[in-house]
Amino acid sequence: MQIDRLTRAIRERGNPSALGLDTRIEYVPESLAKGCPSAPDAVYAFNSALLEGLREIVPCVKVQSAYYELMGPGGMSCMARTIDEARRMGYVVIVDAKRGDIGATASAYSGAFLAPDAPFRGDFLTVNPYLGYDGVEPFVYDCKGTGAGIFVLVKTSNPSSGEFQDLLAADGRPFYDHVADKVSQWGEDLIGDEGYSAVAAVVGATYPKQGAELRARMPHTFFLLPGYGAQGASARDLAGCFDKKGGGAIVAASRSIICAHQKNKNADFVSAARREALRMKEELSEVLRGR
Repeated sequence: MQIDRLTRAIRERGNPSALGLDTRIEYVPESLAKGCPSAPDAVYAFNSALLEGLREIVPCVKVQSAYYELMGPGGMSCMARTIDEARRMGYVVIVDAKRGDIGATASAYSGAFLAPDAPFRGDFLTVNPYLGYDGVEPFVYDCKGTGAGIFVLVKTSNPSSGEFQDLLAADGRPFYDHVADKVSQWGEDLIGDEGYSAVAAVVGATYPKQGAELRARMPHTFFLLPGYGAQGASARDLAGCFDKKGGGAIVAASRSIICAHQKNKNADFVSAARREALRMKEELSEVLRGR
């Protein structure tokens, strides 16, 4: 199961962080972009160099599909090539596409990202559960068949997430609490050898109190923690989202790593990304050791 592979990869590198390749053409150094025939080619060259430079530091890559869709057909090809290259290098790959629909359409989305012959096959896919279980079931079904996993949106990192997610139900509990219970239920039959389910959760690092409460509520659910760095969350904010052994979660960082070179115009972009990734690794390690 990919959830076991992710857990072990984090342990082997001592680094619970994911490289977010939320890559826009303006993030690519001009010197690199000039030598490429198109924007998607430049983005792919940039991504490939980062993947090569960080492979012994970072265990996981999160590819945000929106930035590739923005570039049209060439961008989608770039995303597929980026995913393939990351998997070839041994990274665990999360495709961040937040898909969610019903019936046959949900099955088609799952087939596009999780099936053995998927054109954009990752190891995990982010999924929106707002339509209920019939919008999630096809993804869970494919996880059972392929060993892949999904990260279901539970409490997201954006400022207005509370407009819906924090609404109180009839029992006085917030809506995200009920989603958390469903995620735990959906993943009961997919718990791997490392104690975590292939049906995992997205929990925003920008809400540390809620994150810590959800950690206690979801002992067998692995967390993807967005919001670190550019969105304002610190390592200390997200410490409560990890289990008592310092596991059970991975922190996504994109701009803080891939744009690190923009702080110094003379900096090599790979070296700058490595320095930031190592700084982040040490910061997380220090906080988790002190828990």
